[in-house]
Amino acid sequence: MRAALMYGAGDVRVENVPDPKIQNAGDAVVRVVRSCVCGSDLWPYGSMPVSAQGRRMGHEFLGVVEDLGSEVSGLNSGDLVVAPFVWADNTCDFCAEGLQTSCRHGGQWGANGVDGGQGEAVRVPQAQGTLVKLPVAEDSALLPSLLTLSDVYCTGHHGVVTSKVAPGKSVTVIGDGAVGLCAVLAARRLGAEQIILMGRHTDRTDLGRDFGATDVVAERGEAGIERVRELTGGDGTHAVVEAVGAAQAMDTALSIVRDGGVISRLGVAQYTEIPLGFESMMGNITVTGGAAPARAYIEELLPDILDGTVQPGRVFDQTVGFDGVPDGYRAMADRTALKVLIQP
Repeated sequence: MRAALMYGAGDVRVENVPDPKIQNAGDAVVRVVRSCVCGSDLWPYGSMPVSAQGRRMGHEFLGVVEDLGSEVSGLNSGDLVVAPFVWADNTCDFCAEGLQTSCRHGGQWGANGVDGGQGEAVRVPQAQGTLVKLPVAEDSALLPSLLTLSDVYCTGHHGVVTSKVAPGKSVTVIGDGAVGLCAVLAARRLGAEQIILMGRHTDRTDLGRDFGATDVVAERGEAGIERVRELTGGDGTHAVVEAVGAAQAMDTALSIVRDGGVISRLGVAQYTEIPLGFESMMGNITVTGGAAPARAYIEELLPDILDGTVQPGRVFDQTVGFDGVPDGYRAMADRTALKVLIQP
């Protein structure tokens, strides 16, 4: 079969790799019908050292079950399923607490001999705990939105949940990438009264307005901070979702959060220190967030996608086949595409 591998910064190739097979009784083999490029994939795309072996890519996919290990129940061949961006048994103590990203028996796609999602098929470990059956056909028009349940929509939801967004509250989302836009959508779903989106790309912020943003702030740095303060009567917002992962974004978050407010770290952090000094202590600022346990949110978010209440699949603005995957990476890195859908 064909799959995407990264050999270094800017070097993504589609190559033939061995077909996946059942290796353990808890495995499934899933034929991929949709996958995508994640914004987090752009970090190694910009900085990965050269590798002779290459690294299997992709952690978001929908597929059809083709084979099952002897210990897998609740799934059948032919089922359309969504896979969260980490695999997990969904039964250990961490999973029971809704923290599948810390599963004692789980792991990441594309690592330690496990296939990546940007391939024609995937061996899924812990299939019974990982995969969620979807009640639609594999040619459904809902597939792009359903694919967002593997990561980006659940991640945006995680950001607003951990920052305690609720009816009547205000929230600022820093970053107009797919995760930030999904955080806007999730904040509206949870009833936020004021949703400020900080971003500079008009096509993206226009989508953000459609998703529920009440205000858009294009300025950055001190000018952006001043503008958010103006929009909030000088106080800042109850919640801030930092959906970039850069130190400057975290600095901005600390400057625009309301006293007693909560900042959720959602972007893949490219910094190691947060300046939590006396001022933030006196303001009773909470910093939380982290990797989203997507598996914990899928059942909650699925119904609104099925009935069309939300359409997070609108974040996909370019579709490629497997031959176009390297171009898809370039388009996202060059900011000419928001999020690239892969249709084998």
